[in-house]
Amino acid sequence: MDLLKRIAPVARTALASAVALGALGTLAAFAQEAAPAAADAAAAAPAAVTDKGDVAWMLVSSLLVLFMLLPGLGLFYGGLVRAKNMLSVLMQCTTICAVVIIVWVVWGYSFAFGGGTSPYWGGLGKLFLSGVNLETTAATFTDGVVLPEYVFIVFQMTFACITPALIIGAFAERIKFSAVVLFTILWVSFVYFPIAHMVWDASGLIFNWGALDFAGGTVVHINAGIAALVGSLIIGKRAGYGKDNMAPHSMTLTMVGASMLWVGWFGFNAGSNLEANAGAALAMINTFTATAGAILAWVVIESLARGKASMLGAVSGMIAGLVAVTPAAGIVGPVGAIVLGAIASAICYYFVAVVKIKLGYDDSLDVFGIHGIGGIVGAIGTGIFASSSLGGIGYAEGVSMGGQVWTQILAVVVTIVWCGVISAILYKVVDAIVGLRPAEEAERQGLDLTSHGEVAYHS
Repeated sequence: MDLLKRIAPVARTALASAVALGALGTLAAFAQEAAPAAADAAAAAPAAVTDKGDVAWMLVSSLLVLFMLLPGLGLFYGGLVRAKNMLSVLMQCTTICAVVIIVWVVWGYSFAFGGGTSPYWGGLGKLFLSGVNLETTAATFTDGVVLPEYVFIVFQMTFACITPALIIGAFAERIKFSAVVLFTILWVSFVYFPIAHMVWDASGLIFNWGALDFAGGTVVHINAGIAALVGSLIIGKRAGYGKDNMAPHSMTLTMVGASMLWVGWFGFNAGSNLEANAGAALAMINTFTATAGAILAWVVIESLARGKASMLGAVSGMIAGLVAVTPAAGIVGPVGAIVLGAIASAICYYFVAVVKIKLGYDDSLDVFGIHGIGGIVGAIGTGIFASSSLGGIGYAEGVSMGGQVWTQILAVVVTIVWCGVISAILYKVVDAIVGLRPAEEAERQGLDLTSHGEVAYHS
């Protein structure tokens, strides 16, 4: 018993020590297990990766947007003018594309996405693509997913190319070739690049308002439409306007060109998702449905108003629907896109068939009536149809439909004022330097011969 009394304290001490050692061992084992788990969790966190599927999709999308311009827009516009001006339109589209590619690489990309903190332009940090190489990347909409910067540069370059080419339809058949080239260089520098920065760059004024413009309702279509209206007013009407027959010389070519535009527009809209995922699929189906709704709306309205539906009306509705869904493509639902396309088509029809006639301006190929008005309707309509109750993706936290629509209106107003004022100044500058219009006799003879020394067709 004495022995037991003597060893009891020792046993208790030993037991306590064993428990303590056991606890320490458990903690150590837990720590050893937790360390790899923490490392695994860190490894599982989103990291900046370049996905080959995204890269491939964006390269294809860039080619589709180029296809919209060459030959799509060229044939669409070319068929709508008289035969004597067919090649002049093709030449203008081709040269605009080449000029903007060079401007974009030298200073345009920097002006739009140069990394500066100004709300109005991107700065000079990436002149001549300074600092861009095979290793640099551009972030997409999804955290942890990036594109090689060259891919982003090329995709945005195609947008910059087609936008000024849209403008020429307003004053087709009556402008000097040299004036087109000079105006294009000035316009993209002082209008397109700043608006692209304001709308799509993280430091941009309109971007930080929370305005929604998925693929360029403001940047491309309102911009081009307003510049087109200002140009048609400053340059004046075509010689013989209202007296001579100025009907399209080939609706066949126009339909072919319009169809190419629709095909290319999938790169324009679905490509603007910047990734090959469900967001691109949403933009793609909306590009189908909005356009279908717009075509049918124009055909029905024209049948009721004129008694006959025309091919010109069908392709006009097609373009109106494509324009309207551009800012909304990845934001609204497919049914909402149908309604948006139909509404835009009806309003564009009114401006083309009624407003233009009453006001008497000569927007040759209805650039303002379709791109300008369609872009405005689409930009504001995006704020409505983005509602989750209407099938859209919804609004940012704390933003109501009314608040979003108001933001959309502000973005539209800023684009109209910026583009309208600066475009008017640039037209006057170009007129002072090289002149805007050819001589009346040259215009009547046709710009194919007088500007380029060749003709589209030989009898």
